[in-house]
Amino acid sequence: MPIVRLDKVSLSFGARPLLDRVDLQVRRAERVCIMGRNGEGKSSLLRLLRREIVADSGEVWIRPGARVAALDQEVAVPCDLTVQSLVREGAGFAQTWENELRADVVMSRLGLDPSAQISDLSGGWRRRAMLGRALAGEPDILLLDEPTNHLDIDAIDWLERFMLEFAGALIFVSHDRLFSRRVATRFVDLDRGRLTTWSGGYEDYVAQKSAALEAEARQAALFDKKLAQEESWIRQGVEARRTRNEGRVRALQELRRQRLARRAPGGRIEASVQEAAPSGKLVFEALDVAHAMGGKSLIEGFSVRVMRGDRIGIIGPNGCGKTTLIKLLVGELEPDRGSIRRGTGLQTAYFDQQRDRLDPAASVMDSVTEGGGETVTIGGRSRHVAGYLRDFLFPPERLRAPVASLSGGERNRLLLARLFARPSNLLIMDEPTNDLDAQSLVLLEELVADYAGTLVLVSHDRTFLDNVVSGTLVFEGDARVNEYVGGYSDWIRQRAPPVQKSAPRAPTVSMPRAGPAEPPPRRLSYNERRELEALPRQIEMLEQEQAQLRAASADPTLFRDDPAQARVTLRRLQEIDAALATAFGRWEALELSRPL
Repeated sequence: MPIVRLDKVSLSFGARPLLDRVDLQVRRAERVCIMGRNGEGKSSLLRLLRREIVADSGEVWIRPGARVAALDQEVAVPCDLTVQSLVREGAGFAQTWENELRADVVMSRLGLDPSAQISDLSGGWRRRAMLGRALAGEPDILLLDEPTNHLDIDAIDWLERFMLEFAGALIFVSHDRLFSRRVATRFVDLDRGRLTTWSGGYEDYVAQKSAALEAEARQAALFDKKLAQEESWIRQGVEARRTRNEGRVRALQELRRQRLARRAPGGRIEASVQEAAPSGKLVFEALDVAHAMGGKSLIEGFSVRVMRGDRIGIIGPNGCGKTTLIKLLVGELEPDRGSIRRGTGLQTAYFDQQRDRLDPAASVMDSVTEGGGETVTIGGRSRHVAGYLRDFLFPPERLRAPVASLSGGERNRLLLARLFARPSNLLIMDEPTNDLDAQSLVLLEELVADYAGTLVLVSHDRTFLDNVVSGTLVFEGDARVNEYVGGYSDWIRQRAPPVQKSAPRAPTVSMPRAGPAEPPPRRLSYNERRELEALPRQIEMLEQEQAQLRAASADPTLFRDDPAQARVTLRRLQEIDAALATAFGRWEALELSRPL
């Protein structure tokens, strides 16, 4: 029996129908991904299910008593709350300790500071807090609109695992291809007002959708050919008009009506990157660079050499310093220690994560020309800005619209239009994939893949990283930035495990030392040598138990079915954290005491 049902539902804004008599059924435990181009109405479909808007016709049915929670693409957050208050508000239909415990687990997994004021958070962290509020209430129906936007890779990985264990019905919109592959049990495509369910996984959806569009294009071409033939016949001379039959005339009128009613597929961005003369062979060379902000060390002992044509991805959790690293490389910031040498002949195009390089008060047209003119030079020839912006799917009536009125996807396309209009041999892109639909993502990949210059890219889109970069710089804790060959998947394969059996590594977080900072070397006692030999195995066993308990605590049914066990699990996790800190501290103290 379905928990959600749409029956012949229609919805229009103005003359354009977003939903045209659509049907849909979703059952409990299904995870349905809504696919489609930007502007097709995916977010409006979710708003219908939340009862925020009303359909023009048809029935939207939600099983009586079902609890619905949601995360919007654009979130409005009450700023007078702490993170803990906000998330616990979502957890409790009745404020019990079990609900509060569940909320605390969600905050921990999302890396949220419970005591932080919402008003002090950046837009990305506010979105995390709102996601926490949606997840904490154990809803029967969960509606997520672009849930991975502004989440770092660790948080996305945890969200994937949480969604795979979610017992209710999940309906989500996402352009994160790997997230959709791993999470969705069914793909539903929204295209020109029609909902179509596609069988199989993500690759099956892409293949079937592509084949359907190709078949539609062939049918449209045959239709247009027949219409042209009939229009030619009706315009023939006097003798032909005397002998024409009225049935053929009526058929022509029907063909004309069908042609007027036809909605063509959404347009495709047409663009190319304007490349400048090649830069010098060396692009960046960093030697022992360190940098701190607000008393917090972000980068320590960083060295790298980037050569012309390299394609570098930067990976790390939110707030670790990825954008700071870019600003250090390009010279917007100076390091506290160390040196950065920059190559010759660099012409940089910069795609900014915060879109700060777009003036909210400027018009779409002026944002590209920047001088108030009406032309841009593309590929050595002058083009009218209206025609150029049409390549990025901006109709003429939007050219005078202020940047502040644009959606997230439109701002991304505008920034790409401005970026690609400038010759460059160094392309810096900070989270370029947010708010782009699947077709635009593929196009951006193709553009970047064909770029002959040097690329430095910050992204949490794992598929995009795999398809674009040839090397990665990864923030791996303690202000360390390590270099790897290949993209995201290559990094996952190459990175070292937290503890190695033969030679345990120093802890990845700063631990208080037991004893003096630099104890003089001395001979360890027999018991101390035995203790030092046993510590790696002890640490390994603690970490194995820690991993098992973390997996258990990620099960959303644990808090509902066995709250007492949930409390024991969390308490044991705290004990293991303390035990690991002690073990690492003791291991370090014994190693430092042992003569070389």
